[in-house]
Parts: sequence; C-alpha cells; structure tokens
Amino acid sequence: MPEAAASLAGMTGSVTLPVWLFVLILLFAAVTFASHFLFPSVRWFFRRRAEKIVARLNERLERPIQPFKLARRYDLIQRLIYDPDVTEAVLAHAAEYGLREDVAFQDARRYAREIVPAFSATAYFGFAIRAARWLSNALYRVDVADIDERALEAIDRDATVIFVMNHRSNMDYVLVTYLAANRSALSYAVGEWARVWPLSALIRAMGAYFIRRKSRTALYRKVLEKYVQMATQGGVAQAIFPEGGLSLDGALHSPKVGLIKYIAEGSDLKTRDVVFVPVALNYDRVLEDRILIDADQRGDRRFRAGLFSAFRNALALLWRRATGRFRSFGLTAVRFGRPLSMRAQPELVARPEALGREIMSRIADAVPILPVPLVSYLLLTRGPLTRTDLEVAFRKVEIATEYRLFLPRRSRGYAVQFALERLKLRKLVIEDGETYRPSENAEPILRFYANSVRHLLTDFADAA
Repeated sequence: MPEAAASLAGMTGSVTLPVWLFVLILLFAAVTFASHFLFPSVRWFFRRRAEKIVARLNERLERPIQPFKLARRYDLIQRLIYDPDVTEAVLAHAAEYGLREDVAFQDARRYAREIVPAFSATAYFGFAIRAARWLSNALYRVDVADIDERALEAIDRDATVIFVMNHRSNMDYVLVTYLAANRSALSYAVGEWARVWPLSALIRAMGAYFIRRKSRTALYRKVLEKYVQMATQGGVAQAIFPEGGLSLDGALHSPKVGLIKYIAEGSDLKTRDVVFVPVALNYDRVLEDRILIDADQRGDRRFRAGLFSAFRNALALLWRRATGRFRSFGLTAVRFGRPLSMRAQPELVARPEALGREIMSRIADAVPILPVPLVSYLLLTRGPLTRTDLEVAFRKVEIATEYRLFLPRRSRGYAVQFALERLKLRKLVIEDGETYRPSENAEPILRFYANSVRHLLTDFADAA
C-alpha cells in the first residue's frame, strides 16, 4: 500500500522545465496536430472550392480547362522525370559530362521544376484577365476585326488549340490573354526574362512555362520536349511565338520550329486533333520600340532595360494617367487567321520546317494595317506628303489590300489626322506648311513601324 501511494504521488508530481523547452514542445505539438489533422482538411476544402470554380468556368468557356492543367505540379514533375525518354536522356547526359547517374537525374528534376507551371484558376481568371483587360484598355484602343467565328467554332471541341502569334511587344501576352478570355485558359511559352521573383511565381500560377534561350543541353531539350508533348496530348490550349523572340526591326521573320516540331511529333491525331490558330497583332506604338531598335543597330539581342527601368516607366505612366495628362498610345489591333488542322494536313507532321512556313504565311496574311505604320511607310517611300495625299493613299491601300486597313471612326480623314498627331507628339514628323516629312533621326523608328505592314503593300507599291 505504501508503494502504491508513492507511485501515485510520483505520477501526479510536478515537473519543472525551462520556458524555452516548454515553448518548443508546444510548437512541435502544434505542428504535428496541424500536419495530421488541420492541413489535410484545409487542403481538401480549398481543393473542393477550386473544383467548383473550374466547373463554373467550364460552363462559359468555349474550350474547358483540361484535367492535365489542373493536375498537381508535383505529380506532373514526377511523371515528367520518370518518362522513359527522359530516363534515356539522363543516362546519355551522365555519360557525356562524366556525372554520376543520380547527379544527372537531379539535373533533370531541376529542369522539370523550372519548366512545369503551377496553374491557378483563381490567379488566371480572378486576377490575370482583369489586369490584362484594364491594362490593354488603359494604354490602347483595342480593336478586333475579321474574326471568322464559324471557322473557330468549327474546331473540334476536344482538339488541342495552339495560338501562334507574331511577337511585336511584351504587351502581346497581355493582349491575347484578354482577348482569349472567353475561349480558354492559355499556357504561354515564356522566355528567361520573366524568371525573377515575384514575377516568376505569378507567371507560373497563370499556367505559363519557362524556356531557356541559351545554355540548353540535350537533357534540357528532352525534358522541355516531353512536357510540351504531355500538355499537347492533354488538350491544353497553348500560345507560342514561332519567331522565337521579339522582332527587332518590326518585320516578320522566319520561324524557329523547335516548339512546333515538339507539338507536331508528339501529337496523336487519331485520339485528338491539333489545330494551329494564327493570331496577328500590330500596334500604333510599341512600348519597347527604342530598346528593340537599339538592339537591332548593335546587332545583338541584349536589351538594356531592366526591371527597375520598367517599374519606373510604369509608375510614370500611372502618374500621368492619374493627373489626366496621359494620352493613349493609339490603336492596337488583332486579327485571327485561317486555322490549320493537323488532321486535315497530316503530311506536315513529319515536315516541321514546312509547317512553320505555312503558319508564318497565315500570320503574315492576317497582320492588321494601322494608321501609324501606314503613314510611316508612306512618308518613307513617297517623301513629303500633304494630308490630302495621305488620304488618297489610304483609299488606294484599302482597295489594294481588300479593306484590311483599320480606320478609327471609319474615316480616312480622321485616321490620317490620328496618325499624324501621334507622330508629331513623339517629334517624328515635321509639319512644313501643308506638307509632312520625317524629322531628323526619325527614320529608324518610322522604318520599324513601316516594316510591320510592308509585306502587305507590294500590290499598292506596284500600282503606284
């Protein structure tokens, strides 16, 4: 009995602990409780909420968000790095560089983590599209014309749609995201410029994937190829720039067929069609025009403008807009070209160069002719012109190009005035009595804009 009493007293006695140790024990207990009981419930709650949001979105989208896009990023990375073709590439990489296989495998994992996005429907539809709509309309007068709705609606609902675009500005991403808002959630191929925090996290949440332009090993190319093919087979709507980068001189350039080749060769046309939809963009004012022209004149693609410079310019624009001193940058226009179905032309699957040329040809045919590029072309090729001369030339261009010219307010007179005002505002044109001529040192900028429509004006030039 005395032994039992002593044992009971020992069990109910006090234990003295330092405060720091007591806090540490409580912290470990809280973490254990959260990880085993709280976090799974929270994850389930948010997962269910996300599924409901996606279900509502799919009711109004022309092309539903595919399950592949909603898969967990970790699962996609695992699936990618354990793909048999990637495993072979890992072994070849290890042999080529004299690495242990586990080290080469970690390289593959790092590449996969770099490429695979983390799509969030809330980030895309709740933030990105609203921001894209606001920014597009804040900077430009956005015009979309000649949409062949029948051709777009005729595309098989289960097909993988690839929007292929000419690359004039970094605003292209914003503009096409806004204009495709009711069609689908797009997955962009984005360059290394966006791999900076916190921009990289936001871009991944919007479903974009990063591409290295330089320092690409065979292993990296294989990981990228397999991801693009997995997304294509999963029906993910994508948006790519076949030219591979921004146009430095304003003109269209030959395609780089890497991504096009991956998409074509990885498609299973018996299961799912792949349809390329050409999207042609043009601007009265490209935000980065001087930066691109400087790079072209130097003969390199090093853009001497960092994030700090971009942030400073954005703040300046916001201030001018808040104080009522901002004028829009003019028109920006988008035209959709003729869709290209791989099922309709299966012979192009094995000929990526020919496929790339056909895509660029359809983009070129759809490029919008805007007032500023046209006035730039006319002043460079016809010399000093009066306003009447320009209006007459606009009329001839309308006829020669089958009315592809975008006229604000449907008026040639207003379109000419509109373009001249914006060029005078930038001190690119001098008004000399009744005539207008390029100002000193304005030729490179005017040529940059003229090049965007030059390929469409051959009939007009011959007629003149």
